[in-house]
Amino acid sequence: MSKYMQLKVSINPYYKEGLGKAYPEIARRFGYLDEAWLEENPSFFKIAGKLDKLLYQLEGDPPFREILLRHRSSLHRLYEEIEEQIADWHLAKVDQLLYKMEDIFDEIELELGKV
Repeated sequence: MSKYMQLKVSINPYYKEGLGKAYPEIARRFGYLDEAWLEENPSFFKIAGKLDKLLYQLEGDPPFREILLRHRSSLHRLYEEIEEQIADWHLAKVDQLLYKMEDIFDEIELELGKV
């Protein structure tokens, strides 16, 4: 590693028209917690990273909280594995894991649409 420079891998969100358009149910419910944070269009990776804090804040929205709790262990496991794969520079594996995480959020959005 260089003495004055370092390589950095980051996961950035890419919602063409924002999280609110791509996942309106998720965005609406998270918007009640922290509208400014939601306007930053957090990535699913970032959401998963602070999921426990969000669950604590969601005690006033039992249906959303219950849905997230059902997916908590999977999201947490993926988050940890993604961090590990980034540290090992296995970026193709990271990409695959991010697709799995996105699939879980797709499922959450569908479940919220039924509530």
